[in-house]
Formats: sequence, structure tokens, C-alpha cells
Amino acid sequence: MAACLLALSGCGDGGQPEPAASATPGAASGAASGAADQSAPAAAPGTPVPGGRIIEAMLGDATNLIPPLSSDSASHEVADLIYVAPLRYDKDINLECWAAESYEVLDDGKLLKFVLKPGIHWFDGVELTAADVEFTYKLMIDPKTPTAYAGDFKAVSSFTVTGKYSFEVRYDEPFARSLVTWASSILPRHVLEGQDLMNTEQSRNPLGAGPYKLSVWEPGRRIVLDVNPDYFEGRAYLDQVVYRIIPDLSTMFLELKAGNLDMMGLTPQQYLHQTTGREWDEKFKKYKYLSFGYTFLGYNLQNPMFADVRVRQALAHAIDKQEIVKGVLLGLGMPTIGPYKPGTWIYNESIKDYAFDPQKAKAMLAEAGWTPGAHGVLTKDGKPFSFTILTNQGNDQRIKTATIIQQRLKEIGIEVAIRTVEWAAFIKEFVDTGRFDAIIMGWTIPQDPDGYDVWHSSRAVPGGLNFAGFKNAEADALLEKGRRTLDQAERKKYYDAFQEVLHREQPYCFLYAPYALPILSARFQGVEPAPAGIAYNFTKWWVPKNLQTFSLTRD
Repeated sequence: MAACLLALSGCGDGGQPEPAASATPGAASGAASGAADQSAPAAAPGTPVPGGRIIEAMLGDATNLIPPLSSDSASHEVADLIYVAPLRYDKDINLECWAAESYEVLDDGKLLKFVLKPGIHWFDGVELTAADVEFTYKLMIDPKTPTAYAGDFKAVSSFTVTGKYSFEVRYDEPFARSLVTWASSILPRHVLEGQDLMNTEQSRNPLGAGPYKLSVWEPGRRIVLDVNPDYFEGRAYLDQVVYRIIPDLSTMFLELKAGNLDMMGLTPQQYLHQTTGREWDEKFKKYKYLSFGYTFLGYNLQNPMFADVRVRQALAHAIDKQEIVKGVLLGLGMPTIGPYKPGTWIYNESIKDYAFDPQKAKAMLAEAGWTPGAHGVLTKDGKPFSFTILTNQGNDQRIKTATIIQQRLKEIGIEVAIRTVEWAAFIKEFVDTGRFDAIIMGWTIPQDPDGYDVWHSSRAVPGGLNFAGFKNAEADALLEKGRRTLDQAERKKYYDAFQEVLHREQPYCFLYAPYALPILSARFQGVEPAPAGIAYNFTKWWVPKNLQTFSLTRD
């Protein structure tokens, strides 16, 4: 679902691919795109057989396995294997049918007609029907549902069930994300109807219809999924998927070397220098591609310290993004200026980034009223320019990035402290509540460029994705026009202008788009890199019988 929705990324910015309909997994920086590193060995020929398991690692635990109620990548990664949706993205990042048998786009995009495949069953044997889709739609538009993703569903003017397996969706005007909306998970009406979503057992024991079902969830330790033998597309080959929660990338790597993990996202240091040689080449496959994700320094715009746009622009001049890419990513990433992936059609190539210029930064801060005070720290109205950068524990890249920024800002008279917090607490207690000065974190980038949920003023509410509190009438208007336009060239005009607003206003200092650097045990076959990354066909991965170390049903 993170290919359709934005998800906060807490894992290594090196990027672990997300099992996909989307995104997002072990998801670190979001659904991946681009060709695999040509050094990765080709899959061995053979006939796929069932059995075996894969053990992956995640830095942070999932928070809630009802997808609309969570915004973290760990939750969405797990949920992506449990639920199904009418549509999904294929290997070339085009929408295709999944639970839907067919769909039609009529009346200049204002009418969608869907027919679901018969014979799809929830884990308890009850058949999935159009009534479940209707229930999901009504749940999403219910103001009592605590979701950050209601906007797309609220654009619908009418939803009509036209048969057991068919439904129609009508819009008053063209809506660019109309089809993408229906690439969101379908929820089971017969178990969730009438329940308090904030207190239902389904959040930790979900009932889905996907290729895997939850078997074990030991909070803070591991999540185990067992294969669903009745999955409507056919049984996935791997018997089990195990996510181990290891809140430190160095420890994670030691577990990989010890043979206790099959897959993780490598850091640039690990990719370039610690996984080379014959033994690594024989036991593992490595991949490299620019991820659909970016890392940013975000400001709390409710903090008077960051209220003046000249201050935010000055900070952009004081931060050397190339230094961060070279020093933290070892060159395995790209500086970025906005919320889209460099090289894609929507990225505004005409924007010239703020040059690294500390002297200009000082001049702009002086213009904004910040003058040297005690110990060289800038002051204004008797208050020092001193703040804390918050980021999540275990992510060495973000901590190193914060350290570089800390040093650069110290050189222009700004005092910065760095604090790390465990991922779940980071999101619940600080990001969602707005209890931060500045944060370093990442977003996965959805395939559709609509950024309404993160940037529109109406989303600057507690628990909303616009946690920076960015409110700009010009940006709002451009976002609204962009989502009402179906023509790609016209949309690009709006979103190019939107990126110019963000670049001028600097609610975030957009830092870099990292390369995804997944490493996978060579035991796994059927991995076929594509623009969608490597995990889009996860249900087709398999392990030769003689290399299987686990089976749910031993002969």
C-alpha cells in the first residue's frame, strides 16, 4: 500500500525493498525503482517448489495492522502480505487488476466501474464481496475513523454496490487519483463492522485475504506470517515470512553474517566494503537502485524559531547536501530539492538548489534579526538560536546526517542538540503530537505525485501527515488543481509550480534520495529486478528443496 500511500520510513536509508503491491517493507526507504545492479548473479534455472521461509529484519516494530490506521513503513510492509486490494502496481509501475476482475473508466474519468473476482475468501472462509469494499469506503470517510488517508475517498461523490461482486464509483469532477484510491486494502466488514477501531483485536490479529496470515507477533522481537494455502492467486511458494525487529543496523549486519537473516537493506559502507569477496558472492545477491524515498530535515513551523522563511532559507544555505551524500552515503544517493524522485517525469529539473554558502546564511540570519551573543551563539529578543534535531534510534545514516548538520550550523552560530528515540515512540509521542523542534526522517514516495495528505493546510492537524504545520494558500490551490487534472502534461505544470513553492518556503530541507541496497541470500530463486524493484513478485520467490531449512508440513 505504500506505493499508493505515503508511509513514514524508519528503517535504513539504504533501502530494503518493500513486498509490493506496494511498498513500502523490510521497507526502508520505500518501493524501489530502477534496474538491479548488474553485478547481481542471475537466478538459477529450475522448477519452483513450495517450502522454506525467509527471515528479514526491520529496525522498528509495526504499530497497527489495520492499514488506514498506521503511517509507518513497518506496519504497511507486513499488512501488504495480509490484505488485498482491487488494483495494484505491476513490475513496470502500472496499475493492474488484483482482487478486481475488470474495471472501466467512463464519463471522462468521473465514473469507475469495478467487477471483483468471485471466490476470494477471507482467512475464516467468508467470501470477499463488493459489500466489503463499500464498508471500507464508508469507514474511510467516517470522521470517527482516525486515518490520515481519508482524502482520496472523500473525493468520491457516490459509491454504489451494483451486484455481489460489482460496484460503481462516481466523482463530481475528474480526480487524478481515482484509480490509485482503489489500490488500497479491502477490510472485512463481517469482523470490523461496529467495532471500535482503536480497541479492536484486529489491529494485532488481522483477518485478511492475502498470500500470508499472521501467526505470531511478539512485540519488539518478531512478526511471523504463515502462507495462506487458499490465496486466490495460488499459494505463495515460501511457507513462512519472519520479520525480526532489530533496532540497530550494525547488529542487523552481524546477524546477516551469522546466517540468522536472509535479507536486509545494507548501508553504503556495508555494500561497498563489507560484502565483497568470493564467499559473499557465493552466498548472497546484492542489488542497487535509486529508491522511491527521500530523507529530509523537517521543521516544526509552530516554533517561532522557524517561522521566518529567511531563517529556513538560511539553513538551506548552511547545509552542504553533497557533503552528506559523500560522507554519509559514500556517494550512493542523490541530493534532492523536493518530495519526488529525481529522474521521474514529475521531478522539477529546472529548480536550482540553494548553494552551500555559510556567509550568505549568516547574512540572511542577521537580516532576520539574529545577532551574535554569548559564546558565539546567535540570539534574538534575548533567546539563543538553539534547538534539538530528533530522529529514530538505530538509523546510523540519519544520526550521521544530523551530526554533519549540527557541525555546519554551529559554524554559523546555531546550537544544535541531537536526540534519538525508539521508532514507535518517535512516531506516536513526538511526530504525531508535534512535540519536536526539527526532525530527520524519510518518506516513501507514492507512484502518483499527489502530495495532498502531506502538504495541504487541511492536513496540518494532530495525527495528520502534515506534521510540520505547513500552510500555504498557493500550495493548496496547486495541489487541488493537480488532483483534479487527468492530463499528465497539465498536472506537471501544477506540480512543478508546487515544487517551486516548497523550494521557496523550505518547510523541509530536502536532503537526499538514497540508493536501495538490498542483499538477499542466494538460496532464493525467482527474483526478477524491474522498475518496481525486486519484491513485486514476492509470492513467486522460492527455495530449492535441498536448500530449504524450514517447512510448515514436513514429509
